Amino acid sequence: MKTNDYVKYMTQEIIKYMNTPRDERKEHKQEKMMTKLPFSQRLFGVLPFGFLMMLKKRHRHRQK
Repeated sequence: MKTNDYVKYMTQEIIKYMNTPRDERKEHKQEKMMTKLPFSQRLFGVLPFGFLMMLKKRHRHRQK
């Protein structure tokens, strides 16, 4: 990507951001925060979740 294209793209994004009302920006930010994955899944994917499920299943099985 050429420098001129990058500057043009960034200018368009800034103008688009500035033209949206403040309430819409806050709503968008809240939606983004609500859909964010837990920290462990963001770093390592599904493996920690699977490992946690395995441990819980093992713990329940031992209690019976």
